[in-house]
Amino acid sequence: MAQVSATQSIDINAAPDAVLSALSDYTVVRPQILPEQYLDYQVVSGKSGAGTVAQWTLQATKKRSRNVKATVTADANSITETDANSTMVTTYTVTPAGSGSKVSTTTQWQGAGGIGGFFEKTFAPKGLNRIQSALLGNLKTRLETS
Repeated sequence: MAQVSATQSIDINAAPDAVLSALSDYTVVRPQILPEQYLDYQVVSGKSGAGTVAQWTLQATKKRSRNVKATVTADANSITETDANSTMVTTYTVTPAGSGSKVSTTTQWQGAGGIGGFFEKTFAPKGLNRIQSALLGNLKTRLETS
């Protein structure tokens, strides 16, 4: 099995604490910034930050979807979502950048072996990068226009 990873970053003209607060808000902000590939999003328990559990279906392609049940952990500059249904872990890291923030998101999981794993490792990150880019772009728009 191969480690599969996708990473995207964006600069946002907002203070790091404001960005972390927005990313941590799973009841109001998160549903508003999720791109169309996130289906049936709901918060199972908690509302914000560490201890929150949320679930959704990630429609990666027309034929491939993944049911995600993520438990959230957090520290001073990051939020991590660990999927109970797979090895997938997504981490959002927020760091100061000039007068604003840089937000990076990395999603990793153990991919399939063999030829299927080769194709997964080659193509899945590209699709996930588009999804991550849309989510971060929506976050930027929300924070810079509010």
